[in-house]
Amino acid sequence: MTAQPAPATAPGVAHQEMANAIRFLSADAVQKANSGHPGMPMGMADAATVLFSRFLKFDAAAPDWQDRDRFVLSAGHGSMLIYSLLYLTGYPGMTIDDLKNFRQLGSKTAGHPEYGHAPGIETTTGPLGQGITTAVGMALAERMQAARYGADVVDHYTYVIAGDGCLMEGISHEAISMAGHFNLSKLIVLWDDNSICIDGPTSKTVGDDQLARFAASGWDVCSVDGHDAEAVAAAIHAARASDKPSLIGCRTTIGYGAPTKAGSASTHGAPLGDEEIAGAKAALGWAHDAFVVPDDVLAAWREVGARGATAHGAWDARVAAMDATARAEFLRASAGTLPAGWKAALNAHKKAMSETAPKLATRQASGKALEALAPVVPEMIGGSADLTGSVNTKTPDMTPVTAEDFSGRYMHWGVREHGMAAAMNGMALHGGFIPYAGTFLVFADYMKGAMRLSALMEQRVVYVLTHDSIGLGEDGPTHQPVETLATLRATPNFNVFRPCDPVETAECWALALENEKTPSGLVLTRQGVPTLRTTHTDDNLCAKGAYVLAEAEGGDRQVTLLATGSEVSIAMDARAALQADGVPTAVVSMPCWELFETQDAAYRASVLGGGVRVAVEAAVRMGWDRWLGENGGFVGMSSFGASAPAPQLYQHFGITAEAVAAEAKARL
Repeated sequence: MTAQPAPATAPGVAHQEMANAIRFLSADAVQKANSGHPGMPMGMADAATVLFSRFLKFDAAAPDWQDRDRFVLSAGHGSMLIYSLLYLTGYPGMTIDDLKNFRQLGSKTAGHPEYGHAPGIETTTGPLGQGITTAVGMALAERMQAARYGADVVDHYTYVIAGDGCLMEGISHEAISMAGHFNLSKLIVLWDDNSICIDGPTSKTVGDDQLARFAASGWDVCSVDGHDAEAVAAAIHAARASDKPSLIGCRTTIGYGAPTKAGSASTHGAPLGDEEIAGAKAALGWAHDAFVVPDDVLAAWREVGARGATAHGAWDARVAAMDATARAEFLRASAGTLPAGWKAALNAHKKAMSETAPKLATRQASGKALEALAPVVPEMIGGSADLTGSVNTKTPDMTPVTAEDFSGRYMHWGVREHGMAAAMNGMALHGGFIPYAGTFLVFADYMKGAMRLSALMEQRVVYVLTHDSIGLGEDGPTHQPVETLATLRATPNFNVFRPCDPVETAECWALALENEKTPSGLVLTRQGVPTLRTTHTDDNLCAKGAYVLAEAEGGDRQVTLLATGSEVSIAMDARAALQADGVPTAVVSMPCWELFETQDAAYRASVLGGGVRVAVEAAVRMGWDRWLGENGGFVGMSSFGASAPAPQLYQHFGITAEAVAAEAKARL
């Protein structure tokens, strides 16, 4: 392992002056916006100053340096803490005017840190608990990249500032448990232990012994005075030397320095007021107007921001000295570029599926597609929430990631769906990997907070969502997700793929990999479906979201049947019946509404056709009417499901070829 840069000594400017710069930039910005959370930045300014000025490895001039330490502000409501630090340390594009524009339309300094708004914001936070769990994924990715390329080029820490709210959220338990299980010793969490939440003292809400809770999951823990710079520094130094993940409880006063509001809930989520800010400045010896940072203090902070350039340069030299093949692979994977040849491998698989025309559940077809993809896309990291055999996400050559060996490619996430999703966000944000993992579609509800952030942050995370309808059968309505497709389709920048057969499944996997800025949900069946695409083409027909699978015969199209997934074969059987009755009928497969929406109007019209349209999907109708028009019909679900074998359920709920044909004839 390469030696980490030694902890820097305290800067020449007094620690309190540097911390006060954070405090009062934060308080001033919240006051100007008349909105925000000043208390947390004021309380954690001391700990943040120690972390950034003495320990954090970063080069402000190169925010995307791959071997930088990652800093996650899990307590995202205190966003002015990170915005102040980005300005003070000299990150490009973060100006004093950006701080003055806090929480305004179009500002980089949104109410909560938004990934992509400004360099140095490693992840979007604000929904509490997401940040600490995303950080677990980042720490995992660091260990996994180091196992592949060596500690000479991958050797960095992940630091988190978390609040009481982060630790109250249930997802935090999943994060803590995962980090302890995988022994992520380069993950260090600084807990803002201020005993205050919006409703008042945390004693109203929670009585947990947080140190004991973390220790029970295998963490090193300690508690220090969060306003004692040397105590915080000693704790971080010890945490860096630990062979376990570390929690440092920083006992702080929320709104530190405010003469009448410090230590109270009134500093949590509202401006302090001009008089209170003036009193705090007087109490802490900060004799400067709003948004003014003295030259010597700013210079000290800018020195902190530039200090990492030396370590960055040394790293560049080590990367240049790597074996040429390993270096090219490291840089390619870190940049998120897919390797050469992957599409040819998938097309060969697709051709084999068309030629052999197997009847497979699309979850099995997904597993077959992964067997073609995994060898040629080595950065793909699979996993499941304790459902590996059911969701078919592990290929035969994949070995598990363990605390003893991070070189594997498969994550056994356990029954931690929400934590799994947030950690995959962290892996994607870290770079170097394309994470995917599986669970049942109905449990997307458990993951929704993290899935939404995948979309908001434009991360290539692939959710394999199987057992997608009443077709799962006997497990019954608790597991039959009649409404979940509509929920996912309502999410902006999230592609929902519901393929109808093994060929479409392969094509949807290709699209999930190619869309670098859009997460995907592959919605897959438990039950077997026939291969409908028996003529091979290298063209990806699913790329347009919907296409004519079978055109009308014997005259102009009178009926168009629209379907997704397992119901496409039902639509094909209904078409055969209608054609036999002299009704020219087309079938349109619609594996991805989101991609279909992006096509031009002429293409959409050519696919949807005129005349009668009927949709069939084993889910609720919501969303279908945009494609059906005023005279459209729908065959699907209008209630929860039931427990019975799948064929009986399709008959019971009337999702049959006969019902589809009858629905069409009723509208002619």
